Amino acid sequence: MIARTALGDRAAFDALYEATSAKLHAVCLSVLKDRPEAEETLQEVYIKIWQSAERYASNGLSPMTWLITIARNRAIDRLRARSSRPVTAPAEAAAHVASGEPGPEAATIRAQERRLLDECLAQLAEQQAGAVRAVYLEGATYADLAEREGKPINTVRSWLRRSLLRLKDCVSQ
Repeated sequence: MIARTALGDRAAFDALYEATSAKLHAVCLSVLKDRPEAEETLQEVYIKIWQSAERYASNGLSPMTWLITIARNRAIDRLRARSSRPVTAPAEAAAHVASGEPGPEAATIRAQERRLLDECLAQLAEQQAGAVRAVYLEGATYADLAEREGKPINTVRSWLRRSLLRLKDCVSQ
């Protein structure tokens, strides 16, 4: 998919996004600890991937390792930029900043989506639902989860893959 993306294939880029966005978002979130900033960073990561896909060289590293490195480095850059910003803005200026809170319609939609996700997670076995929550909602890595559960990492990956497929089916109904 990366090679086809390097040739400007938008369908390959879409497929690459579908296959990797959840993991890369978790990487950004684990570094930044701020969901909106992680989402913005993820957008920047995919712009960088689109622009530099031709530079990917299969040198023994997996494509996912290359993508995670881009995401992690971009998130770290953003974290450094955040900490170097001056915090001397006057209090009056803060009064003129629009609220970042969602409006009533967006809040209602978000609540409905959350309820649907909770219902679908409830249909999974408790261990698999916990694994999905840990990795995709709390930002834990596969290795962290495997260690916590005392299972091989490939077993954890299989749980997550099967669980995500079941969630996808449940949410799309």
